[in-house]
Amino acid sequence: MICYILHSQVLGKYYTGVTLENVSSRLEKHNESTYGTHYTSQTKDWELYLEIICNCKTQMFQIEKHIKRMKSKVYIENLKKYPEMIEKLKNKYTCNWLCR
Repeated sequence: MICYILHSQVLGKYYTGVTLENVSSRLEKHNESTYGTHYTSQTKDWELYLEIICNCKTQMFQIEKHIKRMKSKVYIENLKKYPEMIEKLKNKYTCNWLCR
């Protein structure tokens, strides 16, 4: 259960997504345009910028939603620069016994 952030040098943009599979497989799908998202099909130079390993699906989706809601390149760059921000996110969106 991984929330991941991709970066495109060509577009100068980030893409946030989630996966239950291997991140490198998902990255390959984005770059081959087989994943089916219009946003990532604009270019084929996506690189893994950051991955956040989550404890459950609920946490994974909540963290993805939080990052997307921020709509900020600076916020995403700070997540990588300051790993303690990721820990705060994980603590904010904890798993309960229902979602394991």
